[in-house]
Amino acid sequence: MLWLYLHFPHLLLDHIRRSSENTSALVIVEGTGQKVIQACPTARDLGVGAGMRLKTAVSLVPELGIIRADQQQEARILEDQARWLYRYAAHIVLVSPNGLLAEIGSLQKLYGGLPAVWQTLEEVLQERQLTAWSGIGHTPLAARLIAKSGKGTCTADKGHSLQILDQMPLLAAEFDERTRTRLQRLGLNTLGEVFRLPPADMARRLSPETLAYIQKIQGSRPDPQAPWQPPHYFRQQADFVQDIEQSQGLLFPLQRILSELERDLCWRQQDTDCLLLVLLHRHAEPTRLRIRTSGPEHRAEAFLSLIRLRFEQQPLQAPVISLRLTVKRFLGREAPGGQDLLGESQDPNEAWHTLMSRLQARLGENALKQLAPQADHRPERAWSASEVQRKNRVLKTAACYLPQRPLWLLRGPQPLTEIPQIWFTGPERISGGWWDGQRVHRDYYIAQLNNGQLAWVFRDMREGWFVHGWFG
Repeated sequence: MLWLYLHFPHLLLDHIRRSSENTSALVIVEGTGQKVIQACPTARDLGVGAGMRLKTAVSLVPELGIIRADQQQEARILEDQARWLYRYAAHIVLVSPNGLLAEIGSLQKLYGGLPAVWQTLEEVLQERQLTAWSGIGHTPLAARLIAKSGKGTCTADKGHSLQILDQMPLLAAEFDERTRTRLQRLGLNTLGEVFRLPPADMARRLSPETLAYIQKIQGSRPDPQAPWQPPHYFRQQADFVQDIEQSQGLLFPLQRILSELERDLCWRQQDTDCLLLVLLHRHAEPTRLRIRTSGPEHRAEAFLSLIRLRFEQQPLQAPVISLRLTVKRFLGREAPGGQDLLGESQDPNEAWHTLMSRLQARLGENALKQLAPQADHRPERAWSASEVQRKNRVLKTAACYLPQRPLWLLRGPQPLTEIPQIWFTGPERISGGWWDGQRVHRDYYIAQLNNGQLAWVFRDMREGWFVHGWFG
């Protein structure tokens, strides 16, 4: 087997910087807040580096942005990276706090060789603005040690990997301090020298655990890796160095997250119609915004447009320290209809859902009504107004002939006060209502009145002539 290890030396730092347009100096400090453990390029250019005391760093850069390391946050960010890597490799292992392991030997035929696999991942890492050291090895531990040493190359040559491991110092080989001290007392300084020790002598002088560790690096002892499975939901979070006081400042990180959602939905071949946006505040309860679309949707620009409309209707109640977008409802995707062979015309079903979603976001979910037909021949009872249905609306042309109807139907028939000058169509007889005591018996015509208006008129068998609607 062939393994690829991705080591993220600045994972939390990259995560924070991706969510901000500001490129000012930023550092990550340890849990106690006393020492710098990560520094961005801007901070490093100003003299701030990892291992420096925070007081010294602030004296060098007074406007320094400071983020405290959080293990739970780092675990969540690492899982975010595993989610996109899963699109390219099926066997993935999370190695906390900042590493991902993937089996790539089986991918070479799919991608057309190891260089194509390597280039694909390099392009994705660059697109996602992630700093990663890559290493390839014939065992998981070998790939990990090579990646963390920063000497990984795109090669499946086992001899080349062993050469890098042979020259690796004991500190880089990740031995515990006690084992490293005992090895140094034996006059051993590199991993290659340890490899050449007889196994029985190593187990006697050191420990069986150390022997097992060495054999797993070499591949002479099994090292099974349980594959990680992605969760059945989408969740992305953006954290900010400085509090965001205006909703306009949230659009930049949201655009990135929604683009990631669009790629995730396209990979799943699914859509969604419900997004949950949670805005976290420092001294207030979280703001929960449920963004709904009128039908299945996957486009980032459509989601961003709806969120922008919601922000216009609901300003921020407090400064935002982070935001979280969650999608748990996924819908099957159907092939779009109404497009020509080249795909140059817009899908009418998609256009209808987009319009309804924007109107609901601006006016409110209950502000729109949808006309639906009723099983009744009487025009005033042949329709009803109901809530907009959240389902695919297929626009079809009726195959049978239907008589013309006016777009403007009056609330109730009005007496006709003049005799029409021109008669166009008719009569169309409508008779019904005997089942509820409101029986009608009418003959409908399309006629033009003296003032030029085109009217829909009828003659009631008992009460005379009436106007029931107007044509445009």
